[in-house]
Amino acid sequence: MAVYTHVDAGTLAALLLRYDIGTAVSFKGIAEGVENSNYLVETTRGRYFLTLYEKRVEASDLPWFLALLTHCADAGLPVPRPIADRSGKALQTVAGRPACLIEFAVGVSVTEPTSAESYAVGAALGRFHHAVADFAIERPNALGPAGWAQVAASCAGQLDQIEPGLEALLTDELTFLQKSWPTALPRSTIHADLFPDNVLMLGGKVTALIDFYFACTDLRAYDMAILIVAWSFSTDGRHFDPAIAAALLAGYSSTNALTDPELAALPILCRGAALRFALTRAFDWLNTPADALVTRKDPMAFARRLTWYTSATPAQVIGA
Repeated sequence: MAVYTHVDAGTLAALLLRYDIGTAVSFKGIAEGVENSNYLVETTRGRYFLTLYEKRVEASDLPWFLALLTHCADAGLPVPRPIADRSGKALQTVAGRPACLIEFAVGVSVTEPTSAESYAVGAALGRFHHAVADFAIERPNALGPAGWAQVAASCAGQLDQIEPGLEALLTDELTFLQKSWPTALPRSTIHADLFPDNVLMLGGKVTALIDFYFACTDLRAYDMAILIVAWSFSTDGRHFDPAIAAALLAGYSSTNALTDPELAALPILCRGAALRFALTRAFDWLNTPADALVTRKDPMAFARRLTWYTSATPAQVIGA
């Protein structure tokens, strides 16, 4: 369970006094999230999430994230809104941690998306990119190509402990991408982590986009590449579904089409997305203690995706 900091009833009651959302009816820790402490709060006026930011998010970045979430909610996107207290303040301190109350989001994450669900998600990402076109505050991507090199260096000499040959695969790909990475494509605020567990759906419709804590300013088409890489394969990365990739792109094109140069760059961008998650998962695999509460995610699921992309044709990448 993702609860690292305990919040008692007295602390919660004191927090709620700052708001106009009623008094607590129930309060429990929940498993959603990896690095933060999360609670479901039900009051006499509604349901909310309380998140205590532990270590993944720098406290100095929190105003940017909360401003982004508010901007998206104001634009009518299905993004849970941070709740401001009576003084207009959303960012709080609870039990010694930065914290925020956020609107409750309904829906469930899909594990085996259909083409129709994938179309809806692609359309939602397109609407997100359209809505943030006037979100002028930038945040660098700490996990872009320069960040990949840092992660790779920290794992050097250890990757073959995970799987023989993994070190050569990731090292060679990093060298290739650092020479080939496009830089002149349109930039935008991007989600950068829109995996199936960060999208909630009901009845085939997107009800919420969540977990924006990797969001940053980067290539718009790279966000699309992450979406394709995350959604179009089986969980273990062994099987690519061209219908899902095609549906994601078709959905995006229905709300905010990519340019021809962006489409041409997708094969390289997808390789970058696969490398990024293979590297960060490998780092976590090597550095997470065996008795940690957090379940390690298999880096080979993205190493297999990366291997597929290194030999795929541009048409195959987009499901054509």
